[in-house]
Amino acid sequence: MRNRYIPEFDLTGKNIIVTGAYGLIGKEICDAFSSAGANVIISDIVDEKTLKDYAEKLSRKHSTRNMGIYLDITDSELIKSGIENILNQYDSIDVLVNNAAIDAKFDENIININPTRFENYPVDELEKSMNVNITGTVKITKEVVKNMLKNKRGNIINVTSTYAIVAPDQRLYKKSGEENQTYKPVDYIITKSFIPGFTRYLATLYAKDGIRVNTIAPHGVYNNHDADFVERFSKRCPLGRMCDLKELRGPFIFLASDSSSYMTGSLLIVDGGWSIW
Repeated sequence: MRNRYIPEFDLTGKNIIVTGAYGLIGKEICDAFSSAGANVIISDIVDEKTLKDYAEKLSRKHSTRNMGIYLDITDSELIKSGIENILNQYDSIDVLVNNAAIDAKFDENIININPTRFENYPVDELEKSMNVNITGTVKITKEVVKNMLKNKRGNIINVTSTYAIVAPDQRLYKKSGEENQTYKPVDYIITKSFIPGFTRYLATLYAKDGIRVNTIAPHGVYNNHDADFVERFSKRCPLGRMCDLKELRGPFIFLASDSSSYMTGSLLIVDGGWSIW
């Protein structure tokens, strides 16, 4: 069934790479892009058959031409061969969505010393996150930009967090009745804070080449959180609730489409007002 989006939001014919595409947000936005007419390259580090099956499912559902591919953004050689494979099947890469990231969590096995507190935080965990969230993002973007420069057009959407804008409210992670508190670890804040600056750097560098670069900052996406967490989050959020996954579809389609054609270097915040107080 063809999409019924108004022309400004129509993605028909656009070829979109999504990294981290088989995660919670990734799967939803792949479906959203495909529903708007795009051909989506679904890339992740899960089993390639799983990715291909999901691509085929979206192709049947939306009558688009999608592709599933194993792609580790920390591996430069794998990125190069992956992009070559993609360009053998598509004539161009129109949009890159840098969605792949590690969100380190230490929710279990906290005994005497809480490793999520900064003074106890294992630096090797920071290095792992930086390898994916920063270096990996740079590597995949660098390779895709080469094709965009050749075609004199392109659109890059980087995914960050409100924790690139405001500090985490650590009270949110305090479970009632527990002596030791879990904290949002520092690696996530460091690596997500990199994204807006990287976006502005690329936006100014490539504006004259027809390449736009923007950032989206989702926050508080519901993923079977326990009732206690939902209650704490809702009290802190101006809209009084967590984000429904489907509420991200419109913002991502907007940034991928010509509706945002006069935007570059921007940060689109989708956080229910979390960061305004």
